[in-house]
Parts: sequence; structure tokens; C-alpha cells
Amino acid sequence: MKVLVTGSAGFIGSHLSHKILNDGHEVIGIDNLNDYYDVALKEARLARLAPHTGFLNAQIDIADKDSVMTLFAEHKPTHVVNLAAQAGVRHSLKDPWSYTHNNIDGFLSLLEAARAHPVEHFLFASSSSVYGANENMPFSVNESAEHPVSLYAATKKANEMMAHNYAHLFDIPLTGLRFFTVYGPWGRPDMALFLFTKAIIEDRPIDVFNYGKMQRDFTYVDDIVGGVHALLPVPPKRDADWDAKNPDPSTSGVAPYRILNIGNNKTEQLMRYIEVLEDKLGRKAKKNMLPIQEGDVPATWADASDLTILTGYKPDTSIETGVGNFVDWYVDFYGVKL
Repeated sequence: MKVLVTGSAGFIGSHLSHKILNDGHEVIGIDNLNDYYDVALKEARLARLAPHTGFLNAQIDIADKDSVMTLFAEHKPTHVVNLAAQAGVRHSLKDPWSYTHNNIDGFLSLLEAARAHPVEHFLFASSSSVYGANENMPFSVNESAEHPVSLYAATKKANEMMAHNYAHLFDIPLTGLRFFTVYGPWGRPDMALFLFTKAIIEDRPIDVFNYGKMQRDFTYVDDIVGGVHALLPVPPKRDADWDAKNPDPSTSGVAPYRILNIGNNKTEQLMRYIEVLEDKLGRKAKKNMLPIQEGDVPATWADASDLTILTGYKPDTSIETGVGNFVDWYVDFYGVKL
């Protein structure tokens, strides 16, 4: 395979690129190295990929449609995994324009390139955030997700609709992946585990929203990557059993299209997550208890059974293992002494 991975300097993208390269395939990495968070961290992730002879790094913006089209024409990827996006629910309240630029315009330029230069399978990151106001858990892809409560989630839902359209009109096999609260080594500095770890080490209070009554399906990054990797050679087909009068939103009878959850199949209390982190750091957190923030949802929980049925793969990393691995990485990367 020759896999084009967007967001290759990002958290999930760099991990996925490693796995694909270690399996002997080629990776065409795209990342614009924007300054949403520390560029040095992104460059450090790329530095780990550089020694692979099968890795090509292209520093372009996916919303630059001409550059994306030229890259497809020149390198002819067999597969695409779109992980590049403006991330973060809370940041979408401050800078909504960056979300439409990256998540809508950028996705469109990739779809157009795949239309002009067909690929075997195009996978893209959606988000558990699309479930929004839905409280019927565990969240199932077979149920409606029509009530996003943040612009970030709305752009991810829009991606799913755009994908169905392009799969239908141009026969591009497209799989949307709703990721659930990804964490682990090389994580983003704006994510809870990173923020908590940094604050506890520096003896500062951590912000605990919804007064600690949050629940999340915390999913270790290797489990996310394992699921994506298992799906690469399994493109969707038109669903012969799809009922247009009672439509399943996760598949289609008129397009090679599917939506899947990738999560740990269980929900954890945020306070338990913090307790595990305290144990791994050997320090207690000072907690600043706050109300839930606009755009946040109080709980997530994935039904990822479709992924297991399709590929045999099942995420299963415990938060004790995953948080411990993150702490080990953080201490080593930043030279911290506990």
C-alpha cells in the first residue's frame, strides 16, 4: 500500500504512520505544522518518521486544493487516511473560521483529489462528538446522530454527509471513524491528560469540569491505530440489505460507505481517570471544580462491536496501562523528575 496520511505530524497520524511504515508499506504524510499547539512537538513526531525510507513528508495545507491535487497526481496513493483537522470542542467557540477552513474546505479538496485520482479506500476521522445531545448509550452508529452541540462536532457530521455524497456520485469507498477520547504518548498539549499531568507536576490545580461528573470512553492511541490499520484493506461496499424506507445511517445501499465507532467499549468516570494519573505520578492533584463548558457533553460510551465483527479487532487497553505509558513518555520527553 501507498497510504496518504493527513495530519502525519499529529498525535494519531504520527502513530498510524509508524505502524504502516513498520509493516513495510509507504506513507505520504501531509501536515501544515500550524501553531495551534507547540510546533516543536509536531517536529519531534516527524523526526521519528524521517529515518523510514518509505516516508515522504509534504508540508502543505489540505485546504490548498491545487497542492493536494498535484500531490495525488504525482504520487498516486492507493489509500487515504484523513486525520488532519482543527481539533478541540472548546476552541471552536473562539475561532470557528478555522474549523470550516480545515474540516470542511480541507476535506473537500481531498475528496476532489480522490475523485480525480481514484483510491482503493478512503478513511477519515469523525468524532464521538457528533452524538451531541444523544443520551442513549452506548452510542451506536446504527442510531441517529443529528444533534451536535459544538461547531467542531457539526463539521465532523458534515464530513460524514459529504463522504456519502462522493461515495454515491463517484464510487469512492469511504469509511468514517468516530474516535472516542483518544489519549496516550505523544498526545496533544490541549487534551485533558496532558493538561492534568503538567499541572500536577508543577503543583498547580487542575480544572475539573461538570464538578467531576464527566464520563468518557477513554481509548488508548494504539487501539485507535490498530482499528484504522485493520480497516485499511477492508473497503466498504453497497449494502444489499439496506432499507431505504428504514435507513441505517451507518451504511448505504446507494454508496460504498460506512460509519464505525472506535472506542474502548466502556465508559470511565473522570474522577477515576484522575485517580489513576495521581497514582502513576505519585502525587495528588489540587482540583478546581467547575461547571460543564458550553459544547461539552457529560458522557460518552462507544458500541464498537461493528469494528470487531468486520475485522476481528477489539480495543482493550486499560486506563491503568494507557495512563502509565503516557506518564512514562511525558517524564522522558520533558526530562521531568518525579
